[in-house]
Amino acid sequence: MKILILTQYFPPETGAPQNRLFEIAIRLQAAGDEITVLTAMPNYPKMKIFEGYRGKLFSSEDIQGIKVYRSFIYVSKSKAVIARLLNYFSFVFSSMLRGLFIRKKFDYIICESPPLFLGISAVFLSRLKGAKLIFNVSDLWPESAEKLGIVTNQFLLKNAEKLELWLYKKSFIVSGQTQGILKSITERSPQKNLFWLPNGVDLDFYKPENYTRQWRDENGFESDDLLILYAGIIGHAQGLEVIIKAAEQTKDIPQMKWLLVGDGPVKADLQSLAKELNLPNVFFFPNQEKKNMPFIVRACDITAVPLKRLPLFLGAIPSKIFENLAMEVPVLLGVEGEAKTLFIEEGKAGLAFEPDNHFDLAEKARHLFINRAEIQSLGKNGRKYVFEYFNRNTLALKFREYLTTLLNKH
Repeated sequence: MKILILTQYFPPETGAPQNRLFEIAIRLQAAGDEITVLTAMPNYPKMKIFEGYRGKLFSSEDIQGIKVYRSFIYVSKSKAVIARLLNYFSFVFSSMLRGLFIRKKFDYIICESPPLFLGISAVFLSRLKGAKLIFNVSDLWPESAEKLGIVTNQFLLKNAEKLELWLYKKSFIVSGQTQGILKSITERSPQKNLFWLPNGVDLDFYKPENYTRQWRDENGFESDDLLILYAGIIGHAQGLEVIIKAAEQTKDIPQMKWLLVGDGPVKADLQSLAKELNLPNVFFFPNQEKKNMPFIVRACDITAVPLKRLPLFLGAIPSKIFENLAMEVPVLLGVEGEAKTLFIEEGKAGLAFEPDNHFDLAEKARHLFINRAEIQSLGKNGRKYVFEYFNRNTLALKFREYLTTLLNKH
């Protein structure tokens, strides 16, 4: 098969969609498919074009044998709606233009959403290239933007909802990261080819025995410290104030340390809050390259994965869970619904706390501080669970089989 992946986010950027799409691409390519990527100039999460890409309208490169075409994107650190729209639509139009000069046909175009608006380019290019469109939904937009208060303009929201339904209609397949996302899509767009394409983990890369705990020593932590790690985007959806406030509740345990690794729009606010509360047990670290993350996760004892308490997130599964569990590090999970069912109730890979409840998070952290042996057993359970159900090799193979079957039928 010849497949074009259209996405605003791709390595060398770090993040959930970047990693997931790259991992799918290299596995499909290894299986004999021809994979091409059309993406933006890398800029995320600092919203600054990376060195080596600045000042360019178009560029191209090879990443592990995959041809990657890039086009211009407007980048701004402003949170204003107009700046966000310019960011999204600049790539919509530049990707259309760049696509005109990719002189080949494709069997499928996989479009990553959000941003939802990129679907406009995907529909245009699917017609131009004679390709069937796969609209891959990793977050329900504009619903999530509205619920989080990121977008409040009703005119924009209503038209975005119309665009969303139109894109589902124009798609040959709609794939989703969670069962909750697919359920929502089915209710609004029945009789559509749907495929569950969850996040997963490269179990050969995230293998605990391959990494030392040297990072712990290098950063001045003691062997008896209990390190609780949050690593990922420091954004609105995560509700990371719960970690800062839980740290305040556990100041009486000097050996319990709370670490936040990453960058994002609310990092400065969290740093100010930690300073205001005078918390010596909270540590901030910058965003890290993928190659560094196994060392950091290996050096920690527990990971914390929160989301804000919204009905929207009942079907959410934060991607960072998979890598953490693969490294045999259990999770303190502040997410209800699908994620809790999978990883806490079925996988027995951690403890759940009530979303947005810092008292509950602090209590669960105290429990594990006292019961260190439980940390080890939960960690073992976690790796076993993701090995069985969320192995990237298996997930890519199932996806490829599904695409091949449908292509042969049509």
